[in-house]
Amino acid sequence: MSDVQAPARGPRAYAAFIGIGLLAGLLSGLFGVGGGTVIVPLLVLLLHFDQRLAAGTSLAAIVPTASVGVISYATTGSVAWIPAIILAAGAVVGAQIGTRLLPRISQTALRWGFVGFLLVVIVSLFLVIPSRDAAFELSWLTGIALVGVGIGTGILAGLIGVGGGVIVVPVLMLAFGTSDLVAKGTSLLMMIPTAISGTVGNLRNRNVDLLAALLIGVSACTTTALGAWLATIVDPTLGNMLFAAYLVVIAVQMAIKAVRGRKRA
Repeated sequence: MSDVQAPARGPRAYAAFIGIGLLAGLLSGLFGVGGGTVIVPLLVLLLHFDQRLAAGTSLAAIVPTASVGVISYATTGSVAWIPAIILAAGAVVGAQIGTRLLPRISQTALRWGFVGFLLVVIVSLFLVIPSRDAAFELSWLTGIALVGVGIGTGILAGLIGVGGGVIVVPVLMLAFGTSDLVAKGTSLLMMIPTAISGTVGNLRNRNVDLLAALLIGVSACTTTALGAWLATIVDPTLGNMLFAAYLVVIAVQMAIKAVRGRKRA
């Protein structure tokens, strides 16, 4: 078992957990992501969490956050239930593959590759604006494609720790032609079984700070619905621009990690 210990507690830590949760919940609802790209770096930078403990804590906090997000999007009919289940099944399998490949593949090369993927997505978001009236047409062909997307998402999650929403939301919009709202609601639903599966494993290895996860998750739940509501009133073009800006932040984070990893090597 891991011997990672939780950082010391104090009023500053509790306030930070709540603040991190409020921000993560808002972004989760607005963009259909889990919020891990906010939670993990802030836990490491502000509270000096070990990277593994931060990642495990973030994954546990995503479960209630994504659940509230799904309910919020479902009230407007913006969740494709069967595609989400297919994506989740693929992601669970892919995550196992990714963790097994982890020791054999260069993390630096993977990170630069992911930065390149994000840059392509960012440019595409300014060129393709999906209609909010678009319906998700499920067929055998799209079903097989969804399995592939799910497996690929899971592999990347296992290899470099990126959340599914960062990949699934733009792929559903750009490759499958779904509306931005359906892409976000479906992404959040896909995350729930994936996050539960990962959290069970992390609990066995003591890589979850349960109190921190509870505070962050509960705090996030209070703003997730607000983020989901904002997504419905924001113009799709503006929504794409905001999501592109969010992806730029993630790309910069990943590039910094790639540079540091190369220096260590």
